[in-house]
Amino acid sequence: MENANAKVVGILENLMRSHSSVFNRKKSNDSPPDSPDPIPHLSALANSVVSRCSKILQVPTEDLQHCFETELPESVQNILTYARNFLEFCSYQALDLLIKSPDYLSDKEFRHLTYDMMLAWESPNVQSETPDKENASCSNEEVESDDGWSLFYSNSTTMAIQVDEKKTVGREAFARIAPVCAVVADIITVHNLFDALTSSSGHRLHFLVYDKYIRSLDKIIKSVKNAFASSIGNLQLSEGEIVIDVDGTVPTQPVLQHIGISAWPGRLTLTNNALYFESLGVGLYDQAIRYDLATDMKQVIKPELTGPLGARLFDKAVMYKSTSIAEPVYLEFPEFKGNSRRDYWLDVCLEILHAHRFIRKHNFKGIQKSEVLAKAIIGILRFRAVREAFNFSMSHYKTLLAFNLAESLPGGDTILETLSCRLALLNVGATQHNGTGTACAKRRLTLSLTKWQPTLSPVSLLTLDRLGFTLQKEANLDGEVVMVGEVCVGEINPLEMAVKQSVLETGRAEAAQATVDQVKVEGIDTNVAVMKARET
Repeated sequence: MENANAKVVGILENLMRSHSSVFNRKKSNDSPPDSPDPIPHLSALANSVVSRCSKILQVPTEDLQHCFETELPESVQNILTYARNFLEFCSYQALDLLIKSPDYLSDKEFRHLTYDMMLAWESPNVQSETPDKENASCSNEEVESDDGWSLFYSNSTTMAIQVDEKKTVGREAFARIAPVCAVVADIITVHNLFDALTSSSGHRLHFLVYDKYIRSLDKIIKSVKNAFASSIGNLQLSEGEIVIDVDGTVPTQPVLQHIGISAWPGRLTLTNNALYFESLGVGLYDQAIRYDLATDMKQVIKPELTGPLGARLFDKAVMYKSTSIAEPVYLEFPEFKGNSRRDYWLDVCLEILHAHRFIRKHNFKGIQKSEVLAKAIIGILRFRAVREAFNFSMSHYKTLLAFNLAESLPGGDTILETLSCRLALLNVGATQHNGTGTACAKRRLTLSLTKWQPTLSPVSLLTLDRLGFTLQKEANLDGEVVMVGEVCVGEINPLEMAVKQSVLETGRAEAAQATVDQVKVEGIDTNVAVMKARET
């Protein structure tokens, strides 16, 4: 056992010192000299995924299988679920390594591999695979234009359905793989994200849609980095304050600030702590006005009507009110049709406000506070990616923002309580790489995937840090932290259980309300009939 572990440790340490891309599975010098023998009871696609994970980790499939069988609980090695759980084990280990690489979202190999993991999850063993699924790898779906975007993307996403209806992914497969990469999906909102991506494809996810989402997410992250760099000189940002979005920079789409009967065009910036409005002067922006979202100032943020000289005509504004300002401020987002622009800003402002209220309620400090804010920030980035790629609009119960969702669901308090309990287990120091590197390498194939953990890693904070955003400088977040996160092999996360229970309660509440509404309508009809009878 010790010799086997030492062998795995040595291989992993050599890999971490390598500067070659871990995504490239085609180069012979990055792969073992001999192709591994397929595991008999795994499907062809599952064997392909396991083999690619083995090459990424530079660990033979036999060693992966041995580690799975000796280190994980017997409950996940049940003969009926062995293939799927082993596939999860290999996939989670490989993804834990891949997300440490810079710019992994822009690498097509990452998108292909993660999608194939989902396909294999649905057909993990020989008995479950069909002729359609056997070769259902997305690797051949590379229909792209010169700029790297699929030719189908210029039209409706329903065009993706016509490519190959057999190569699709279901809800549970997406929910088991996507949240392993915290920037791709969150365990609280993963099902809502899936519904958003599959709203026009019969609730089956096609590769072209998934690929477009990841590309959009990568584009959004890069644009946020650029916005952050350009805002540093204009805004008095505090340490750890990150620019999330900016609006009003296009002359034809300004943001109007209404105070009393006066209105000024300008630029609006959202950070993880506040809103900043910069009035547009003669070719320059005036000094920014700060509207706090972090401190308890009895803030009220809601949709509102605005118009010239204080008239309430257009439903395109967000009202901000707090004890720090004398009168409410109305931020108007003009557009020719609809109010989606306003609705977006209302949602993201409320998400940051709700995150800070959650932090204050539980008195979170340090790592816990930063993890909450990182979760909110990444959620907004995902929301932006879906919105810009698919023109997506959502109801309160289908939001992609975790804290807004918890506030809107009838059982949302259960979600927040479960989240607070898990945040209490955060401990970066307990998972740090030691001087020799042995402990971290040993734990990479075991500790990060067992059911009950004494500590959890701040997954969202680590993810944000690796994307180039620093929320907490004093935190020791180096590349050797083990990602003990939100997805465990063969187990359902408590957060996911809390969300499912809340959604179930929502369905019951909606059904009950529909019954009440129907009774009211029937009662009105009856009363009208009685009144007419009396008149005659």
